Amino acid sequence: MRSFTYERATDAQAAVAAVSRTGAKFISGGTNLLDLMKLDIEKPSHLVDISRLPLRDIEELPDGGLRIGAQAANSDVAADSRVRTRYPVLSEALVAGASGQLRNKASTGGNLLQRTRCPYFYDTAAGCNKRDPGSGCSAIGGFNRIHAVLGASDSCIATHPSDMAVAMTVLEAEIELLDADGSVRRVGIADFYRLPGHTPHIETVLRPGEMITSALLPPPPAGRQIYRKVRDRASYEFALVSVAAVVSTDQGAIGEARVAFGGVAHKPWRSIEAEAALTGRPATMATYRAAAEAAMRDAVGQGHNDFKIELARRTLCRTLAQAARAS
Repeated sequence: MRSFTYERATDAQAAVAAVSRTGAKFISGGTNLLDLMKLDIEKPSHLVDISRLPLRDIEELPDGGLRIGAQAANSDVAADSRVRTRYPVLSEALVAGASGQLRNKASTGGNLLQRTRCPYFYDTAAGCNKRDPGSGCSAIGGFNRIHAVLGASDSCIATHPSDMAVAMTVLEAEIELLDADGSVRRVGIADFYRLPGHTPHIETVLRPGEMITSALLPPPPAGRQIYRKVRDRASYEFALVSVAAVVSTDQGAIGEARVAFGGVAHKPWRSIEAEAALTGRPATMATYRAAAEAAMRDAVGQGHNDFKIELARRTLCRTLAQAARAS
């Protein structure tokens, strides 16, 4: 690991001022950043510790939503009674991620910004446009079993690893950001992440020096919320495919439906196509299959990951059936 300097920020404004220094990065739980520093992938010359900022609370909003502080631990958010009863899809997604020890340490803001688990990103001898722009993508033509089938490009086929962000996508969360000049802006999570295009190393719309201060959940949508994760082992594993769904039914027909996938794209993937195929239709397996076909219509496999397309269809059908039965 390279040498670096360290400071602990005393308040949010001091933190964004400190990180404006060349080579500086924020650190909170460090569950991803420290590993990347040990591998010489992240090379900050200065770390600004934001883990003790007063951003750990989960607060009620006037409109009936919740504000989740960026420093709230994943385990605390998952266990919060308001999250469990009003946003169960988020609680389920958080519990499905990582291990108990990691969830105790990982923060909400850090979870949103965690890097891909593509093995070529972590192998400094391999080409990776995300790690080293212009070096190529060894996953294309390499072993790409865990890689993207939607939204990928000729420059990158990595996937986003977060479970929490998939649930927040289906809940239409907003991310609140603080800039070095003290200005605050909110970005819908659907617009927060970028597709890889020719610049896969630029993963979000964060501006230099901006810091996530909270995630805002609007009032919970009507209907049953479910998060389903399919992975190679039962715990402590990233998703091959995951589905976050919210479904309401009335007299056997689907009212509102929201669907987002994880593990299939460079970012949490909201499927408007699947939602359109569900709304107003009978709550039957034929409808779910039509929605699954619509969701994966533009999916493209890379060989080893071809199975993900059918896996995503089946995972969506099973999730929708479970949600519709209970709504």
